[in-house]
Amino acid sequence: MPSTKRKAEASVGKTSAKRTKTVVSLETAKQRFRKGLLDKAVLDRYTTEYAESEPYKHAVIHSLVNDALLRSVRDEIRENVSFTPKETDIYKIHQSGDLANLDGLEDAALAKLPSLLSLRDALYSESFRNYVSHITGCGPLSGRKTDMAINVYTPGCYLLCHDDVIGSRKVSYILYLTDPDIPWQSEWGGALRLFPVSEKTGADGEVAKTPGPDPVKVIPPAWNQLSFFAVQPGESFHDVEEVYHAASLKELERNGGRVRMAISGWFHIPQPGEDGFVQGAEEAQLKNSGLMQLQGNPDQHDRPLPNTVTVRSVESTEDEAGNDFSESDLEFLLKYLAPSYLTPDTLSGIAEHFDENSSITLPSILKASFAERLRKDIEKREKEAVAAATLQKPKIEKVDWHVARPPHKHRFLYLQQGDAPKDSPWYELVDLLLPSKQFRTWLQMATSTVVSSFDVTARRFRHGKDYTLATDYKGEARLELNLGLTPTQGWGDNDGDDDEDDEDEDEDEEKEEEGAKNGKGKGKAVDAKNGKTEKNEKNGKNGKAAPGADEEEGDRNEEDAEVGGHEVYMAGDDDGNEDAAIYRSNNDDDNILFFQAAAWNKMTIVLRDSGTLRFVKYINRRAPGDRWDLSATFEIEDEESDEGGDEEQGNGAAGPSSTASLDGSSSEEEFNGFSSSDDSDSD
Repeated sequence: MPSTKRKAEASVGKTSAKRTKTVVSLETAKQRFRKGLLDKAVLDRYTTEYAESEPYKHAVIHSLVNDALLRSVRDEIRENVSFTPKETDIYKIHQSGDLANLDGLEDAALAKLPSLLSLRDALYSESFRNYVSHITGCGPLSGRKTDMAINVYTPGCYLLCHDDVIGSRKVSYILYLTDPDIPWQSEWGGALRLFPVSEKTGADGEVAKTPGPDPVKVIPPAWNQLSFFAVQPGESFHDVEEVYHAASLKELERNGGRVRMAISGWFHIPQPGEDGFVQGAEEAQLKNSGLMQLQGNPDQHDRPLPNTVTVRSVESTEDEAGNDFSESDLEFLLKYLAPSYLTPDTLSGIAEHFDENSSITLPSILKASFAERLRKDIEKREKEAVAAATLQKPKIEKVDWHVARPPHKHRFLYLQQGDAPKDSPWYELVDLLLPSKQFRTWLQMATSTVVSSFDVTARRFRHGKDYTLATDYKGEARLELNLGLTPTQGWGDNDGDDDEDDEDEDEDEEKEEEGAKNGKGKGKAVDAKNGKTEKNEKNGKNGKAAPGADEEEGDRNEEDAEVGGHEVYMAGDDDGNEDAAIYRSNNDDDNILFFQAAAWNKMTIVLRDSGTLRFVKYINRRAPGDRWDLSATFEIEDEESDEGGDEEQGNGAAGPSSTASLDGSSSEEEFNGFSSSDDSDSD
């Protein structure tokens, strides 16, 4: 069902003076629904099924509407209703305007949608509202406040986990208009999926409701099927499974295009002047919803929890702030980082670019030999996952990787300090390199800042499963580092170049290591002027078909080729718009600040300002593999605490007070290596 806070505002057509809604009698309602639906025996059966359903109470009614009427509705929609493709952090879908606007259409426009109007009036008739109210036990429902839209999911579309709690919503529903002559197959995806909720007692004794990471109830789409449930804060979590791509265009045609069309919406509490209206009820519901969401501090059950390590305070000794490498420091860093990134010229060029742009992209950052160890470990794990899926045993993941939760915030596998075995390259990355004083010194030189604390997490985003939803950030500007470790190609990040360079890196590293130790080197990995290499100039958003894909896949458009998994930074919501995280709709992408596709051995460093949104896009099942990365945050000292100013930096670069942060005033052109966003679909 539509996202709780991402509802389209596009109208179905040109509006005129609003009409009074037609009152539908019981006899008329019976004609519009299937024969016998409103009979008491049928009502009682659905009421019992609803009461016994799990993981939370819901109902599924097959053959809800008179078949001839619904076929006519579907035809009218296909011929006369336009859809807006939208994409946010939480969904990708095509959506019509709110069908409440039907009453405002001009006569000529409304004359094209008589069946759709009849269906809407039947759904919100007193007879059917009472029917739904009886089944759910939710109390009176509004007939005046209609809230419904037509949503179309094509291959690659989805809606991630949420609970629909907003405003006066009381019951959420979805009526499927899939092809009546080509039955929908469960393997095509597109199912409504319900998540279990567990109650956890906090340290204060209060109970918090927390959704599990994976759905336990799957309801595939079917022609003329209605699914509905009462909207319950902290409990009614659900999503819409991705509609999966067909293996070829011919198969897609045989499947009728795999177009998951549905009418989705809500029944609301009674409005002023309606039977059952209670003054202040909507305000009380909003208040109670907020309290329910916060009761028992559910955030304490989130995973991963912050694992911040403080390394410096204002009163600490100056040795941590020194920006010079000893011989032993260089020897340590040369185990892991490409030598070219340790030369003074290169570091000076990086610092200059970062100071001007508040971000930088560094390809081939890891030493080739260490990167190869990571690659082999990742490829082994992905092969194990494929084998497990074939055997239908998805929990083959080793115990050192944990599942991030709750799913209405994020889902991926992760490692933190202390999780990886000591013989693993992940241990060296998460427990040795990133937390080391030597790496912090390098980072301070590269960004002209002083690090005060850090938090490091390795992440694996499984294709067809994982994502992070947009999170805001409130606080002083901080460094956010991402090290891309995705070995597969087809993610839209200049595929193949790194592999060619890796063949030459081993031959050059001895000379470069010597140059780094001697304080010399040409810094070939980074252009001191623009902070990027030639091969980093073509990074795009749209991926390519995975190697070995059916030749007919080449006929698909670029939108279909995109696999997700990119990390996005966006300007915050200054105007209070509910759709703040929309970043693709009608070619409007002005609020994207920074964009990076999944990549291999590529580091990005961003100075994130307060109010900036950030998320990793859901990875669809068509992706060539999983997205792997290392994500770290580094708190930095502000201008007031940096008593030494520029002189304390040690490398002559500007101090943190002169480094511009990533905010809404920055233009996309400032962030090298990323093309402008394109159009796409949504909820």
